[in-house]
Formats: sequence, structure tokens, C-alpha cells
Amino acid sequence: MESTKVLFISQEITPYLPESDMSVVCRNLPQGIQERGKEIRTFMPKFGCINERRNQLHEVIRLSGMNLIINDTDHPLIIKVASIQSARMQVYFIDNDDYFGRKNTLIDEKGDSFPDNEERSIFFNRGVLETVRKLRWSPDLIHCHGWFTGLIPLLIKKAFKEDPLFVNSKVIYSVYNDDFTTPLNKSLKQKILMEGIGKKDVALLENTDFNSFSKLAIQYSDGVIIANENVNKSLQEHITNSGKPFLPYNGMENYIDEYAQFYEKILSQTNG
Repeated sequence: MESTKVLFISQEITPYLPESDMSVVCRNLPQGIQERGKEIRTFMPKFGCINERRNQLHEVIRLSGMNLIINDTDHPLIIKVASIQSARMQVYFIDNDDYFGRKNTLIDEKGDSFPDNEERSIFFNRGVLETVRKLRWSPDLIHCHGWFTGLIPLLIKKAFKEDPLFVNSKVIYSVYNDDFTTPLNKSLKQKILMEGIGKKDVALLENTDFNSFSKLAIQYSDGVIIANENVNKSLQEHITNSGKPFLPYNGMENYIDEYAQFYEKILSQTNG
């Protein structure tokens, strides 16, 4: 019997970015799930502050070379990969000079959000799914970590819903306390429209603040995980009242076992 395939899409992973609850979970969880007999793939953005030489990143020529059109402009998609030897795990990186060449992640030296973060998120989310298509790898479960991955549930359930690789994929969205204080560019709502995604599908983006963006991700997810104890209370209430299966925050001790059990619960759901 084929093993379950789990796709991890992460905003940050240590050792490539500094340690945080998110980067530590996204480093250890894929390894733990792989050790429990699942097949995994892991993706993150190739932010410019990631040292390619020290972390031994190299471009995967056979996967690179696509262009993604965002706001009527072509953007080359570059795929890089590195290995975490102790975990026997590869990490794929989505790169593009315009979006990820700068030496910061999501905020500049002054602490202000980059004004094109909405396009960077669109590029990253679409880039991951196009790369998975090129790998001809069909995930049973997709686990998204951090707001930067928040368009994946919408893309899977709408734009890619007829794609044989994704037609049966379940999506889990982990909510962290990674709030952005400056709303994303209002043009996000228009830029995310593509075949399969109409204006009514992104109605929640009337506002492009953190809560609205997170609610859109939750709307199209099959399950939700509260991954920090400090997730803002209004969003926690929304998750509780959403009717979606959710896993409350239970600390950083036995989360891999808890997540693995939650995966089985979500995978057992029938497609409606």
C-alpha cells in the first residue's frame, strides 16, 4: 500500500532562518511525520538573508525555468534545494530575484512591511504548487504554516480543484502569532483572480488585514491548528465558531504525535 504523502509549506524553517515556534515546528514536524512512515516534501521561500553557501543550496535546473504571470508581468520561477542531513530531509526553496533578492524576510530594516508582500505571497504559493506539479507528486495532505502560505487553501480548492494531482488533497492551516500590522495592498483581491477563482471567492478580502487574510485561509481549509499560545483572541474565536475541525494549542512538548493524530482525522473525512 502506498504511503501517505504530506506536503509542508512553511513561512520559515530553522536552521535557514532564526529559531521561533514556527521555524522549530517546521524543522522538526516533517522529520517526525517522515519517521512515522509518511512520504514528505517541504517548501519555503528563499529569502535573501538565507546564506546559500553555508546552507549548501543549489538550483534544481529541471524544475526551474517556468514563468508566473502576476499583475500582467512575467516573473521567473527558480527552484533551489538543500538537505538537512541529520533528518534525511530535503527542503525546496522558491526563489525570484525581484521578490526574494532583498536581505530581509517580510519587513525592512525599519520594521515596515514590504509594500509588495501580497505579490510575494501569490508568487510563493503558486510557485510551490506549480513545482509540485512538475514533480508529478500528489499530496494527500497539505499543511500550511504562517500567513505567507495563506493562499494555498484557496488555490487548492478553487484554481487547482480539477487537477488530478490535487483533487483529493486535504489542507490544514496552522495559525501563528505572526500578525502583520500594515494591511496588504488592496490590489491583492484583483491579483489573485485567475481561472477558477472569482470575486465572490475572495469576498473576505474586502479588508486585507491579518484577520481577514487568515479567515480566507481558514474558509478553504479542511482543518485548522492553533500553533501559538498568543494567537489573537478574535481569530481564535473565529476558528472555534467556524465549524472546522481544529486543534487547540497544547504546548511544544508532544505536538508531533498530536499533529499526526489530527492528520488522520482530517484524512478520514470524505470529500463533499
